[in-house]
Amino acid sequence: MTTADMTTQAPIDVARALLAAKPDGLIEAVAREAKVSTRDVLELLPAEQRLLIAPERFEDVWKELASWGTVLFLMHTPDIVLEVEGHLPVGSFGHGYYNIHGDSPIGGHIKAENCRGIYLVDRSTAQGRRACSVQFFNGAGEVMFKVFVRRDAARELLPDQLTRFEALKTMFV
Repeated sequence: MTTADMTTQAPIDVARALLAAKPDGLIEAVAREAKVSTRDVLELLPAEQRLLIAPERFEDVWKELASWGTVLFLMHTPDIVLEVEGHLPVGSFGHGYYNIHGDSPIGGHIKAENCRGIYLVDRSTAQGRRACSVQFFNGAGEVMFKVFVRRDAARELLPDQLTRFEALKTMFV
């Protein structure tokens, strides 16, 4: 797609064309280039690659993820991609936050009321490997954070977590 094409097309059409040219492209990068939200780009993926869970299920989904053992917790902003491996402590609501504390490197305070959508994302990476994540979106259509099914030493998805991820597809919809 040329720069001229990008200035004459609607931003969502630019995103669609970018995804068509590189179906395994990084969603956040496509969104930035097309000047649309990350959620807008995610919604352009084939239905089998994304499944929406209502944001009201935040705590239920979190509690399920907390039972998975060590996960990959990821935050991706324009300035940093932060990856932390650890278990998700079960939290509690208080003072306007979902507060998570425990014996894990993952802890803090999540403004759960800002969650406007939870997606199960199942797609291929640029390396041709399957990647499965649970992504929490805010009202601006940007990712609050992601929780990924981890990989073993051979870079294969952990079977137990993959089974739990697949179960989420029927558990909360």
